[in-house]
Amino acid sequence: MFHKAFATAAAATLLAGAAHAQDVPMVGGAPMYPNMTIVENAVNSADHTTLIAAVQTAGLVETLAGEGPFTVFAPTNDAFAALPEGAVEALLQPANRERLTQILTCHVIGAEAFSDAIMGMIADDGGAHPVETLGGCTFTARMQNGMITIEDEQGRIATVTQADVDQSNGVIHVIDTVLLPPAS
Repeated sequence: MFHKAFATAAAATLLAGAAHAQDVPMVGGAPMYPNMTIVENAVNSADHTTLIAAVQTAGLVETLAGEGPFTVFAPTNDAFAALPEGAVEALLQPANRERLTQILTCHVIGAEAFSDAIMGMIADDGGAHPVETLGGCTFTARMQNGMITIEDEQGRIATVTQADVDQSNGVIHVIDTVLLPPAS
């Protein structure tokens, strides 16, 4: 009887674990575990290698691995590739670390904001909600064709292509465009 009860409990545990594993979102071919930090998960995403290299170059790994909470609008490799030719390489140069840090921190909010909350703020503000970032940028969140968009201060518009990737220290929203601070 004990063995049968143990086997039943073990099977239930395995099924629950499998069901939980199915709930873990995939980003860039890698599971994004909600008990891991933004950095611990993002380093495994094949779609965010440029972002991770930039975060490392800017010295922001420790910050984004910190307690948070943070909301990160995470541009994909394709988003970085769409910048003018040579822009990413130039930003990764030590002389441009301050500008790189500003660009990256303009993708981070010092609070946890899931898509339902963002959509609610957009609706409450008549269709356009200001988003203040840790980098000192004020972007505008809107809804467009049922998707959340973020417009930077240069008029560039990023679409959230994957929302609500829960992390232990915040949430990631994957975006298709690199957002930029005002032109200086």
